[in-house]
Amino acid sequence: MPDDRYDRDVLAWSQHQAALLRRLAHGERVTVVDWEHVVEEIEDAGLSQFNLVQSYRRLMLVHLLKVHAWPHSVAAGHWRGEILSFQAGAAQRYLPSMRQRIDLARLYGLALRQVAKIADGDGDPVRTPDTCPFTPEQLLREDSDVLEARLRASPADQTE
Repeated sequence: MPDDRYDRDVLAWSQHQAALLRRLAHGERVTVVDWEHVVEEIEDAGLSQFNLVQSYRRLMLVHLLKVHAWPHSVAAGHWRGEILSFQAGAAQRYLPSMRQRIDLARLYGLALRQVAKIADGDGDPVRTPDTCPFTPEQLLREDSDVLEARLRASPADQTE
């Protein structure tokens, strides 16, 4: 009879499965491991961490673009603080295996679309580059002033 604990209480299920896996690791014969869900949860754990890092990067880009578009906004100081917070969160959770899966162009495109929908009371926005001027490593490690300078130095699309 299958154990429906996974569907009823995933926390209790995970603790039970962990205990079974520990017993198995110590050489005990265990036949009731819920392998299908164990494998699924392991994959989900890694994907969850990756998605969190991606989310931090996208939010960094959104705030960098807002600072770039409205540099004199009264909110610019707040946006800069958010950039630092998101950068710290991403750097803390970043793993080298994530590098090959990062689609920075896609994240930048999402950030551009989000910022394009913002109407700030501080005037018309400064045009932003259509392509991402950062590498994944720069977003993780460079000071926000350096990131802002890279954004300013990158040419904006001049076509209308």
